Amino acid sequence: MTARAVVTGIGVVAPSGVGADAHWRTVLSGTRHTGPITLFDPAGYPTRFGGEVPGFEAAAYADNRRLVQTDRWTHLGFAATQLALADAGLPERAPDPYGYAVTLASSSGGNLFGQRELQRLWGGPTRAVGAYQSIAWFYAASVGQLSIHHQFKGPCGVLVAETAGGLDSLAHAARAVRRGTPVVIAGATECPLSPYALACQLASGLLSEVADPERAYRPFDVAASGYLPAEGGAVFVVEELGHAVARGARIYGEVRGWAATHDGAHTTVDADGDPVQYARAMRLALDRAGVGADLVDVVLPDALGVPRYDRSEATALRAVFGDRLPPVTTHKSLTGRAHQGGAALDVATALLAFAHDTLPASAGPDDVAPGCELDFLREQRQPVNRLSLVCARGFDGFNSALVLLGAAPSSGGEQ
Repeated sequence: MTARAVVTGIGVVAPSGVGADAHWRTVLSGTRHTGPITLFDPAGYPTRFGGEVPGFEAAAYADNRRLVQTDRWTHLGFAATQLALADAGLPERAPDPYGYAVTLASSSGGNLFGQRELQRLWGGPTRAVGAYQSIAWFYAASVGQLSIHHQFKGPCGVLVAETAGGLDSLAHAARAVRRGTPVVIAGATECPLSPYALACQLASGLLSEVADPERAYRPFDVAASGYLPAEGGAVFVVEELGHAVARGARIYGEVRGWAATHDGAHTTVDADGDPVQYARAMRLALDRAGVGADLVDVVLPDALGVPRYDRSEATALRAVFGDRLPPVTTHKSLTGRAHQGGAALDVATALLAFAHDTLPASAGPDDVAPGCELDFLREQRQPVNRLSLVCARGFDGFNSALVLLGAAPSSGGEQ
């Protein structure tokens, strides 16, 4: 039989809070956690708001030797991984190193570290960078550091597909489980909050410049004006079902199906966008999960907050589901868009919804934009089939979809 991949641990480090409990409370309350950027002085930039992890103390999750060698993005990964392993009831050091692996997504790498070192190079008296610049900025840095620290020596890797990578990581982990690796650390964190990183995002023309964090990021709304950047994300323990059952682990849910497609064109073209490949990713994920579109309890969309992309996403969802649209819920406006970390955070939301037997209401839109008419979940309800479809679109044409089957509340447990 084909090995089945289940999620047994969730670690959240995001603007919504540190830990799955804090994130879930934010989702249920609908409280926004975006505000002025404090990791650097954003004065002079048209976008000055974003989502930062509140009260994050990196020293609580890693020793100083590792902290000075790595970027804040990796520090967030240290924390999320430690939380996920503890949640799964697994030790920090692998008892069987080659039976454990790490496969995370990365988008922009070590921004704050690289910014500091390049400023030293061009403006400091030494005209030099530190020795760790060569590894701290690298998009695979978090995977390497986690593999070394936790002694996870199975087939490790990094996925690079912008936001879509947060879902691709879970798909890659499930494939590793099917190929014989019992435990895989998957998910993503991000920290795109540095002067250089913000300038790169502003160049896309997709950031919101609204000077009110309560109104700046409003996906699918008539007031949509772009997104706010955010740091953080979520990390998961993905485990072979038999391995999890044998050790009596709590199971949040199963990774049932996944798919990735590509538009074949740069996404900054000024058009409504052709959603064919995005819709194809959704259909393929459902087909591979062996479930009909009519069985999906809830959809968590990409929710970019840019009008033409919101319309395109709504068009893709209607193409897949027709007149039987399932409820749609999104909470990215509460945290900001953390790129691949945001997609991983959506996976955490879906799994926690099933664990608590509650589909959370969507954080907007307040006034649905023309062309974005979907069945937005306006109040909490119970799932029926315990199936969710999580969708993500990465800049430059990446599309991914993931089908999750939630465990029953009795075995899924409460957070």
